[in-house]
Amino acid sequence: MILALHSLNKVPGISTDVLRKVSQPAQVVCCAAIQIHGCVTAGCVTTQIRRRVKEGKDIMLQIRNIRKEYKTGELVQSALDGVSLNLRDNEYVAVLGPSGSGKTTLLNMIGGLDRYDSGDLVINGISTKKYKDRDWDSYRNHTIGFVFQNYNLITHQSILANVELALTISGISKRERRRRAKEALGKVGLADHIHKRPNQMSGGQMQRVAIARALVNDPDILLADEPTGALDSETSVQVMNLLREVAKDRLVVMVTHNSELAEEYANRIVRLRDGKIIGDTNPYQVDTDKLEPPKHQNMGKASMSFLTSLSLSFNNLRTKKGRTVLTAFAGSIGIIGIALILAISTGVNVYIDDIQKSTMVSYPITINAQSMDLSSILANVRENSARSETAHDLDAVYTNSSGLEMASTASTSIKKNNLTDFKEYLDNPDAEIHDYLGSNGIIYTYDVKFDAYAYDPDGTLVNTDGSDFDSGSPAAAGLAMGSNMNGDISNMNNMSSMNRMSPAGGMMATQENFAELMPGAGEKMISEAVTNNYSVIYGKWPEKYDEVILVLDENNEISTSVLYELGILPAAEYKGIIEKLDNNEPIEIEDRKWRYEDICERTFYMVPSCDYYVQNDQGLYANISGDKAKVDELVKNSLELKIVGVAHLNEDASYSSFSGSVGYTKALTDYLIDYANSSPVVKAQQESPDINVSNGMAFAPKDDQAKIADTIEYLSGMNLSDKAALGKEILKSVYGDNPPMAQQMLNMGEAESAAALDEYLKNPADDVLLMIYSAYISPGSYNDNMAAFGMISLSAPSAINIYADSFEDKDAISSCIEDYNETVGEVDRITYTDIVALLMSSVTTIINVISYVLIAFVAVSLVVSSIMIGIITFISVLERTKEIGILRAIGASKRNIGQVFNAETFIVGFLAGVIGVGVSLLLLIPGNAIIHAVTGTEDVSASLPIAAAAILVLLSMGLTLVAGLIPARKAAKKDPVVALRTE
Repeated sequence: MILALHSLNKVPGISTDVLRKVSQPAQVVCCAAIQIHGCVTAGCVTTQIRRRVKEGKDIMLQIRNIRKEYKTGELVQSALDGVSLNLRDNEYVAVLGPSGSGKTTLLNMIGGLDRYDSGDLVINGISTKKYKDRDWDSYRNHTIGFVFQNYNLITHQSILANVELALTISGISKRERRRRAKEALGKVGLADHIHKRPNQMSGGQMQRVAIARALVNDPDILLADEPTGALDSETSVQVMNLLREVAKDRLVVMVTHNSELAEEYANRIVRLRDGKIIGDTNPYQVDTDKLEPPKHQNMGKASMSFLTSLSLSFNNLRTKKGRTVLTAFAGSIGIIGIALILAISTGVNVYIDDIQKSTMVSYPITINAQSMDLSSILANVRENSARSETAHDLDAVYTNSSGLEMASTASTSIKKNNLTDFKEYLDNPDAEIHDYLGSNGIIYTYDVKFDAYAYDPDGTLVNTDGSDFDSGSPAAAGLAMGSNMNGDISNMNNMSSMNRMSPAGGMMATQENFAELMPGAGEKMISEAVTNNYSVIYGKWPEKYDEVILVLDENNEISTSVLYELGILPAAEYKGIIEKLDNNEPIEIEDRKWRYEDICERTFYMVPSCDYYVQNDQGLYANISGDKAKVDELVKNSLELKIVGVAHLNEDASYSSFSGSVGYTKALTDYLIDYANSSPVVKAQQESPDINVSNGMAFAPKDDQAKIADTIEYLSGMNLSDKAALGKEILKSVYGDNPPMAQQMLNMGEAESAAALDEYLKNPADDVLLMIYSAYISPGSYNDNMAAFGMISLSAPSAINIYADSFEDKDAISSCIEDYNETVGEVDRITYTDIVALLMSSVTTIINVISYVLIAFVAVSLVVSSIMIGIITFISVLERTKEIGILRAIGASKRNIGQVFNAETFIVGFLAGVIGVGVSLLLLIPGNAIIHAVTGTEDVSASLPIAAAAILVLLSMGLTLVAGLIPARKAAKKDPVVALRTE
């Protein structure tokens, strides 16, 4: 073969060794060096490279009867009219013709930028007739290289990145494409300019970048559209020389108006006019009979990674820093609003959680022997409240059964708990529930029954439960309620109307003003929850079973009613106050105070319930609580309780649920249990389980005749006082509707009342005796008697308090109880109400609802911001239209184009989210100072969780992506030919 050498001696760096190697046959097809503006351009490719996949056959581009028409309304213009042309695999073809002749359309058809209406384009035996968009994309990427008149470089990318782009779309690795791009730029003399931007280079340099970009992917066909149209004469010659050298290795098709350059450099000139070929200087005739039929085949893979899309978009945004920052800030406004609301909501919820955790010791999970499921009741109330709209017309009278349904729910929610079996479960050290118990563990409550008496300053004996002042008048009832509340309307857990249930320290007994102090873990008499929240201001905490302590509020005060009931104030004075209130007379209560020493000199006298039952001459155990003289005698011989200290509630106490005014220790409870269980009346009853030892009657008579016989026997054995009392009760029930008669009976003496009863019961009818039996002398049951005597079974507590040290542990304990319920029958399942969770969940729900409402309002600005970002993205699409055409020309698909603009919104959304979170964190600094000043506490601090911040950033990115979908889709649908022509 013959080498064509052009000014080889002028090219620096070319040695005689190179010339010697070039002269070797069958090794080199061409070797050229051209010096342009002091830069060296060298091209050297071997036949082995070009023909390694062609097996010695020429690549042949066949244009078969191509037709293309453009329709504008009713106007139809024929751009190509049955054009047929065969092109060799390595020739330099110049297409000449006047404007409108169809030469550019033909070039776009060959390059796959435009679609023909009919005919076929066959490249190396591969038909493109059935090609779809993705096939054309890979065809352009792997087979075609474009060189444009206006260079069509992406201005916000470096020239190295511009050249790399085609390789990137081909899926070449970063390292390989960087090497090949540098090599291509070196061959066009721009090795020292790889990091420059296009606007930093001359026209000739930019065109050489375009040529390097066109050749970097080693295409089979190079298409040049007026490559010298924007260059001066000298630079044009240099570019044409370069293209001629390229044509020795591949097919080059150039469209130009310059016939002189075409005739000088091209080895074939095709002339067009009105869409038809009118001349061909070097036609290529092909014997179609010897060719295999064209086949459909994709020419490779073309794809763009998301990282490439991000890089393109990031570089574009970097050239518009000001607008990008303003856009991101505008998009962050909604994020800032939501972030601040979430931060405040989080701070409040954290504060609520802290309160919940600190109140765990005050409000444990309490399971009573008889429990009401408040959760189901409240759920029913909420359900009925939700019925805001009627389901019927307002045309008649309709029933509303919600009240009955609620009553039914309330009645069915009361359930007896089998605490005996549940205690066995709790006492098992292997039970899972022990993993979550707090420092106070499990405390069993026993309903010990006793009365505590005291002598007032006048020497009058009073029962400290307030029963001596219960005259049945409205004033007495009101004062009793005030006493039960201990001067604090929020402390309702003492009230007998609530069955003396205490939420925490309330180890309640029958004594209203006496309560057991919460015991500590192990052998500790008193829990640290009590000693940490109540301070002893005089004396000490009780240490023995006969020691008690007076408990005051944080102001060192105690209810005046309680002082009367405890005998510290005179009983006569209290009765006078009640009488004045009943008569609607004004009262004056003076403020008084006592020295701690004087309080600690007082003594209480405890009488267990079993001591009220004394054996009489008939061998029965009669209740003497109504006999004042006998009670006085009991008190004299009873256990004395000494006040050993005075304590008050701390101002910052987190535990304030001690329910009484006088506190005693668990030691007294244990003493009372042992005392009652070993008492004579309890032992007697245990020995006669079928007979009531207080009246001698059978607990369960066989029939009515047995009941009548028991009634007659009971009445005959009554003493005068008992018979008189029963007579008054019976006669009052008979004559209750006749006030004069009733009053007359009440004024009778014992003898007259007993005589009246005897008269009434002369030859009584059976139904009268049965009525008396049922109403007045029913023997009850064995268990009722034992409870009345104060007998306690340690295996059957009246309540169980389970303590946790954290809210999470409390939830775990609740789960353990639910698991326990799954292992037992329906009857033995445990029912309880988690008061703290019930109340605090409502508060949390309210806060969350408020937060959601505020977030909804702020979300409007977020949506508006997203729409604005979508509009700005649309503007970016308009600005980058030519870039879209460039990307499509080098093989980018519609999906890739959409991906580029999605990447741009992705970046803007990310920046908006980061700015929003960052600004919010900065605003929280003065914001928390304001919150602390307004609330007066530093316990509430707004804070934005890391997870929430990340979610907000993702939300911002997601919304901006959604907002940019329409502009991105519009960009993807742009015609690449039109896009390339856009300025």
